[in-house]
Amino acid sequence: MKIDILTLFPDMVRPFFEHSILGRAKRDNHITVGIHDFREYSVDKHQSVDDTPYGGGAGMVLRVEPVVNALRAVDEEHTALRILMTPQGLPYNQERAATLAKNKHIIILCGHYEGYDERIRDYFDVEISIGDYVLTGGEAPALVVCDSIVRLLPGVLNEASPEEDSFSRGLLEYPHYTRPRVFEGRAVPEILLSGDHAKIEAWRREESLKRTKKRRPDLYRKYLEKRKNR
Repeated sequence: MKIDILTLFPDMVRPFFEHSILGRAKRDNHITVGIHDFREYSVDKHQSVDDTPYGGGAGMVLRVEPVVNALRAVDEEHTALRILMTPQGLPYNQERAATLAKNKHIIILCGHYEGYDERIRDYFDVEISIGDYVLTGGEAPALVVCDSIVRLLPGVLNEASPEEDSFSRGLLEYPHYTRPRVFEGRAVPEILLSGDHAKIEAWRREESLKRTKKRRPDLYRKYLEKRKNR
């Protein structure tokens, strides 16, 4: 997958792709990454990217020209999926991450200031929000999206790992344990030490159901509804 990120702060973004699983994915050529400062595509000598809003109001608004110029330079053939990070976008979830992971090329725009010139939206395919809150910029949300997508790409993780994640099956993931067997009186469940894989799988599924029902009753209801309609 090819990932291009349009940002005013490239130094905030670059290190993210040099470490841990994303760094390994990049080194193993599962992804190629381009970080682009769209200030370089400004149309005036001061390299301005924002201006005061027509009609008045607080804050500054990102101008359309630098964004569209950068977008066209990065996506000359217009083959990429173009993603706009905005609090007004579609709520992000695991299902949407899996859909985005099927694309060969994505471009993500990180916003700043009061917001976008509305005409910028016309040049993007999808608008995404990672939650009902406002941040100072779109870099953190863009990296959240990248992290969630890259780990789903074939070969990046162990084959079974993404399938067992919370939300992948509509439920929260079951509890995990490792050494020591007992810590301050709290022991690893005996079933996990039994070697009986069928019983372990049944226990994990039951724990997943119990955890989802307790912590995310909304997901639990959706899960039951899907099972009912099959």
